[in-house]
Amino acid sequence: MKTRAITGFFFILIMLGSVLFGEITFAAFFLILSLLCLDEFYRLVRTEELRPQRITGVLLGLAVFSSVIWKFLHGDTRYMLAIVPVTVAVFICELYRKSANPFQNIAFTLTGVVLIVAPFCFYAAIGFIDGTYNYHYSLGFLILLWSSDTGAYLFGRSLGKNKLFERHSPKKTWEGFFGGMVVSLLAAFILSTQFTGISYIHWAAISLIVVIGGTLGDLCESMLKRSFDVKDSGNLLPGHGGVLDRFDGLFIAAPLVYVYLVIFTL
Repeated sequence: MKTRAITGFFFILIMLGSVLFGEITFAAFFLILSLLCLDEFYRLVRTEELRPQRITGVLLGLAVFSSVIWKFLHGDTRYMLAIVPVTVAVFICELYRKSANPFQNIAFTLTGVVLIVAPFCFYAAIGFIDGTYNYHYSLGFLILLWSSDTGAYLFGRSLGKNKLFERHSPKKTWEGFFGGMVVSLLAAFILSTQFTGISYIHWAAISLIVVIGGTLGDLCESMLKRSFDVKDSGNLLPGHGGVLDRFDGLFIAAPLVYVYLVIFTL
């Protein structure tokens, strides 16, 4: 527990610094984080029969995230064209690999980019939702996600009796889910008093999206790990497992929050 607390404390400090210190540190940190999560995904799903292309896949993830960030920083979309040759390279490389399941390898290589890197791109886009970098939305998203996780843990541990989705995540309960929602809505109210670019109604709506999307993301990652009989996605974070384990709540929530912001606040 002590190791877990220390790791979590320093990692949160690093994340907060990356968000608060400006657009360059924000982009660089979440680029690295997305690629670490992608590499963990490839390691997690690799078996004797299934061999996704780690190097080519990471290069494709790099091309996708970098081109999206470049578009937000400089308004130039030409670098998105780099995605095309790297995607083609995935197919070409598979031609030269001696694998019994080449198209499964290709499918999981591309799935990793869609499942992992694309949501991080949407999260980065939240930071640039006004056209220029504004940490209010990206920081607010993280605070709501952490509040939901904290509330779910505390309420689930003290009051949890009714299983939420026992087949994929035996420890999650409905009491924890609604406890996370209450804590996240409270955090949304506090955010609305400090970050006044949008009203509390919008912050509350984002909070609900984060709670529901974050829970679904966590359940889907648990389903993935159970499919491959793996407990943790990695061991990069002592006491926490892998980075993929820490950011599974972002994978569904971030795209949905971005869509909400575009439709209802711009």
